[in-house]
Parts: sequence; C-alpha cells; structure tokens
Amino acid sequence: MKTPKPVQQLDRVIIRIAGDSGDGMQLTGERLTQETASLGNDLFTFPAFPAEIRAPAGTVAGVSSFQLHFADHDILTAGDRPDVLVAMNPAALKANVADLSAGSTLIIDTHAFTSRSLARAGWADNPLNDGSLDGFTVHAIDLTQLTLDALADTGLSRKDAGRSKNMFALGLLSWMYSRSTEATLDFLGTKFAKKPAVAAANIAAFKAGWNFGETTESFAVVYEVKPASPAPGTYRNITGNTACSLGLLTAAHQAGLPLFLGAYPITPASDILHELSKHQRFGARALQFEDEIAAIGAAIGAAFGGALAVTASSGPGIALKSEAIGLAVSLEIPLVICDVQRGGPSTGLPTKTEQSDLLQAMYGRNGEAPVPVVAAQSPGDCFHAALEASRIALAYRTPVFLLSDGYLANGAEPWPVPNLGDLPDISVKFATQPNGPDGAFLPYLRDPQTLARPWAVPGTPGLEHRIGGVEKADRTGDISYSPDNHDLMVRTRQAKVDGIARTLPPLAVDDPDNNAQVLVLGWGSTYGPIGAACRRVRAAGHRIAQTHLRHVNPFPPDLGQVLAAYDRVVIPEMNLGQLAMLIRAKYLVDAVSITQVRGVPFKAAHLADALQEVIDHG
Repeated sequence: MKTPKPVQQLDRVIIRIAGDSGDGMQLTGERLTQETASLGNDLFTFPAFPAEIRAPAGTVAGVSSFQLHFADHDILTAGDRPDVLVAMNPAALKANVADLSAGSTLIIDTHAFTSRSLARAGWADNPLNDGSLDGFTVHAIDLTQLTLDALADTGLSRKDAGRSKNMFALGLLSWMYSRSTEATLDFLGTKFAKKPAVAAANIAAFKAGWNFGETTESFAVVYEVKPASPAPGTYRNITGNTACSLGLLTAAHQAGLPLFLGAYPITPASDILHELSKHQRFGARALQFEDEIAAIGAAIGAAFGGALAVTASSGPGIALKSEAIGLAVSLEIPLVICDVQRGGPSTGLPTKTEQSDLLQAMYGRNGEAPVPVVAAQSPGDCFHAALEASRIALAYRTPVFLLSDGYLANGAEPWPVPNLGDLPDISVKFATQPNGPDGAFLPYLRDPQTLARPWAVPGTPGLEHRIGGVEKADRTGDISYSPDNHDLMVRTRQAKVDGIARTLPPLAVDDPDNNAQVLVLGWGSTYGPIGAACRRVRAAGHRIAQTHLRHVNPFPPDLGQVLAAYDRVVIPEMNLGQLAMLIRAKYLVDAVSITQVRGVPFKAAHLADALQEVIDHG
C-alpha cells in the first residue's frame, strides 16, 4: 500500500497559469478559482490576455495568463509575484519568468520546447538546459504527452486530445493544493453536454492530472491552505462586471423601476451587457446597438420614459457618448454611465487596466456639464457602487458616472450576498398632477432639498411637456436664450451636484495609531494595493494612515478636514496624477503623487517602498 504524501500547511499561495491564448488558460484559472472559493479561502484573481482575438501562437504577444491568490486570512490583491508558475510553452515562460522570486516553483510543459518554438518565443538557448532556471524549483514535465497517453483510447485525433492538456494541468494543481474535484467534474459534464466525447476527454485528462500528482515521485508534498474566517453570511465568487450588473438590477428592484441597458460591445465592459441580458425575468432589458451613440441615445429615451437607464462602455466609447451625456445633463434625467476603464489613449491597451478616465468623467463634455462620479474599489464593491450611483441618479435627476476598470471588471473575490432588506429604499415618485398655476405643468420646478426637477412619464394626462438640448427656461422648460436664465440654469445644475455631498457619510480613515503623519489617499481599484502596502509599512514598525474615496464628484464634505490633519498626503494612481491635480486645486494641498501607467495594478511591495520613502524623507 502506497504511503500518503505528507501535507504541508501554507497560509497563502499565488499561482499563475500561462499559455497561448487558445490553450484555455482563462477557463483553467476560473475553475481553480471556483474550487478554491468552495473551500472557503479568501481569494483574488487577475486574468491577463491579449487584445487580439487570436494572437500569433507561440509568441510572447499571444500569451494568456490567469493569476490566483488564495489564503487562510483576508487578502486585498491578486499578489505581487507568483509562488507557482505553470508555463505551457516557451512563450509563456518567457513572458512571465521575470515576475518570479528566487525559489518559486515552475511547472513546465516540455512538449513545445522545440528549437522552432524556442526561436518563436525569443529564446536564444533552451532555458531548460542553460542554467538560467537554477534559482527555481523546476518540474519539467511533458504535460501534453501525458494527456495524449491518458486519452489514447478515446478515439480523438491527436490534435483534439492535446487540447485537454489544460485540464491535466488543472488536475495536477488541484491535487497539489488539496482542491475539491466534484464541482469541476460536474462542470465539465455540463459545459460539454452536447459533445460527449469532448466532455469525456476533459474529465479523463483532469483525473489523469490528479493521479499523476498522487503517483509521481516528482512531487513529494501536498499543500493545504485552510479556509479563511470571514464574517458569517452567504458568499459567492464574483467578478466586478457581474457585481456591477447585479447592483444595477438590485437598484432597479429597490426603486420599483424597469432596468434598461443600451450598450455596444467594448472590452472590458461587454460582460455587463452579457450578464444583464440573462435577467429579463427580473425586468431587465439589455439591448446591443449599432454603435455607442445609438446606445446612449436609447438609454436617454428609456430614462425619459421612466426606466432606470444605464449605458456601459470604456474610454473610447465614452468619448463617443460625450455629447449625449451633455444632453442628459441638460435634460436632467437619471442615467448611470458605467465606464470600465482601460489603457489609452484611443484604442490603447484594450485588455489592460488603467485609471486614466477620471478627468474625462469630470470634464469630458462641452460647456458647464457637471456629472457626479462614483468609483468602485474592489470586484465585489462594484455591486454597492452601482447601487449608490443609481441612488444619486434617481434622487437628483442627473446622469452619474460609475467608474470601474479592467482589474476590477475581470478580477474576482468572495462576495457576501447582501440581505435585500438591509439595502436602501431608493424608490421614486413620478409626477402625476400639474404643479403650476392654472393647472400648468412646470417641468423645471425644483425640489427645494435636492434641486431635482419632477419626473413625468410621457403620456401622463396634463403633464405633457417638451425637453431638448437647447437651454431651457427655469420652471417652464421653454427654449430660452436669456443670459440671466442661462447663468441661473448653469449654476443651479452645479449646485444640484454640489448638494449631493450633504448626503454622503463621513470618510472612514484607517489610522490604527491615531497619530500617523502620512495619509495615503486613493480612489478606485488602488484600494487593494494601497491597503496591502500600508500593512507592509505598519509591519515594519511605521505609522501610516489610509482613506479611500468612493465619491470623486462631489468630494465628501469632510475631506478637507481629513487632509489637513496630516503633514503629508500621498496619492497613488494608475494615471499621471489626475486625482492629485484635483486635490491640489481644491484644497491647496501639496500632495505627493505616485503614478504608473503600465497596464497592470500596483505591486504592494513597490508601493510600500514608495510610501516608506515619503515617511523617511517627507
């Protein structure tokens, strides 16, 4: 009887799986993530893939990867450097080896390490033989051939059988890290139900990978990462785009309104369209239009007609929507504009992340056209940010920007499913009766608290009215070219946005010692890297405080007071300092700007070093 292999406990591990964009790396990573989520580990993921539909096979440009960080405690990022890299070909190794620390584990499929493939990937010599990998623990295994051997009796062609090598790798990783297998076996049977031979091949390859780990002498230890200890509740694994979609759907439910999404596909926002299209039974209507302008035009029409209206895009699409956003500002109707940011300018880096649309959201329209801006800070937080953006849009009759980015949109984390009864009631009342003298309806007679105008559903008897892009007269909504009226309307629309600040909660400042001299201020997806970096700084014995903005326009009313309480304010951003510029202009604070525009999130270690520099030298 074979002696069981010893089990080594780990508190966390970071695994990256990399191969050609057609090798199923994203599917492999997602399944490993689901296995991990079912075991109760805290986790965070970071998928990375080429923008091209089918990038050149075997080249560094064509490499697709998926990184999973899971732990027995709460974590904030997908991790800086992988502890384990699975490289399915020379290009995958070439693209990722520089990210490894000394001593990391490499699992390499040797099948593709031919002279031709090595040259195609840019290797002058075979790294398996030249000593360049001596600093790592290397497992050089012909994963492809082992897969072919396992599927030899299935009747599949060699090419088709070889496509299951990603499932062999998944089986091996599942064994190595004591992951559950039942859900993956069920998933494969369901996913390929219409192709029984393919389902059987993938299941066989998965089991063969598991059995290889169990029987080979190459792996002497099984690793185990115990579950985390989250707050009680029901959890699910969720990506940012899915969370955003569910947040919008929930907002419509809480408001008692139908949900309408007008969108045109664009990376990385398309999954919002895909997700909402699944939920017609809950009153969602998600329509794909011929272009970005038509999409937002339809959304504006839906908002005028009494729906919670949404349009979703990324930076290039937002540029096309800019005139229509200005129209929505002038019409003063509720509209949520989801901007899932990516690297720019123009087409830029479609599958990479950035935070460079902040000033576009703030000012990217002609004329004085103020729009509230809400930013999500993690994949799961996209749900609550969407709910908040909807609240503001409905209460104040205004378009609202909801900022996410590629890191949040595609990344995943455990998300506590909220109790519907704990969520805010954001229901609205439509105008049903004339509100002016002599039975007239005044479409721009404002609520004294919010300055919102009445929302009258077209066709309501006695409330017939016209709205349009030409400046309206106060109260009556008639076309007006009066200088005094235009000045009043512009200032009123700005005052309406400014007034939102009165409803915002105080900023939560994380300052454990209550006497830090340096405050780190962030927004959006820098939340995780900033939090992880601050943990490192504190672990080194230094004091540092952190606060994060959900509302970027208007700023929280106590932000100035918070900033004034610290000697130095540091603002890390994945742009060239856009929030820092706004903070300096409004509060006259000489903020230290830490920036990067590399298409990837901050590494916690690098950010911690930069924060330490500020602490040491001011």
